[in-house]
Formats: sequence, C-alpha cells, structure tokens
Amino acid sequence: MKKDFKLLDYLAVRRSVPAFQMCEPGPDKAEIESILTLAVRVPDHGKIAPWRFIVYRGEERVRIGEELLKMALQKNPGLSEEMIQVERARFTRAPVVIAVISTAAPHAKIPEWEQVMSAGALCLNLLMAANAHGYVSNWLSEWFAFDERAHPLLGVKAGEKVAGFIHIGSTEFPIVERPRPALEDLVSWQGGED
Repeated sequence: MKKDFKLLDYLAVRRSVPAFQMCEPGPDKAEIESILTLAVRVPDHGKIAPWRFIVYRGEERVRIGEELLKMALQKNPGLSEEMIQVERARFTRAPVVIAVISTAAPHAKIPEWEQVMSAGALCLNLLMAANAHGYVSNWLSEWFAFDERAHPLLGVKAGEKVAGFIHIGSTEFPIVERPRPALEDLVSWQGGED
C-alpha cells in the first residue's frame, strides 16, 4: 500500500478549534449526513453500533441554552454575569452541535469497555469528517453531559451516556498549534533491534 501523503499532511496538523471561536457557516443537512456517514466507519466489534447521534441546529440550540442556564442557576444562584452568558451560549457557539451517545450495555460476546471505546473512536472520526468537509470542530463534554437532570432536555435516554458534544462550524481565527507530548514520555518498546 502506498503512503497517502494528503492524509499524513492532515494528521500532522489536525487540531481542534475552541467552540467560542466558531461562526457560521456550518454544514447543511446534506453535509451533516455525509459527515455522519463517514464518522460511523469506526472499529465496532460485533457490528452492534453501540452509539447514536443527536443533531442540534437552528433555534433549538437557543432553547436548550436557556434551559441549561435555568439548571445552572438552580445549582449555583450566584453565577456571575459572565458565567450566565457562558451557560446561555453552550449550544450556540457553533452552528451545529452533534451529540455522540454511547448505548454501551452488557453483551454476551462484546465487552462493554470495547463498546465505550467505539463511541470514543466515533467522536474522533466525527471531528475528522467535519474537517474533511472544510469545517472546524471541537469535542466537548461539559457538566450537562454528566448531569442526568439535563438528559431529557438533550434527548438522552435512560441508561445512555454522552460520549461528547461535537461542535462544528467555521472560524475567522488563525488555527495555531499547541504543545504535544514527547513520544519518549509515552512509549515503551518491546522487541526489535532498529
């Protein structure tokens, strides 16, 4: 197999863009469907698809933000004005937000941990598929991913978990590199002489 230099070049510079740096345009419905079609091409032991998507677009993002703000104020009535605006804008920072929902559950043959990892792989594939369509993206979780009181608002069913919220849009900010870990701090070798 020959090296794919375009893919190597992309992987050498792939990075997320902060959601607050995103703007319109975002992908339309046809582009989202194309992005999702690419995203599901992940390792999936047993072909059980232990995940699903929820796509948030348009004014529904504003409504969700207002409801999340109410929940945040219930937890902390003393929120600063700045944090009130942050909570309100959770789903409006990017034109499109896609939740990756893990439906991992006990299975006769497929370990639950492998199902969870498949959802994680799906999140990364979703980022890369959005980039391939010319958009910037970011994988976030945030407090409401783990607060079951927010799950009905977000469309998350009982027993499901949020693997991440993938924010997709455009940006007018320069995309800058960030420090990456040194391989010598992460890799141990076993075998081989070269």
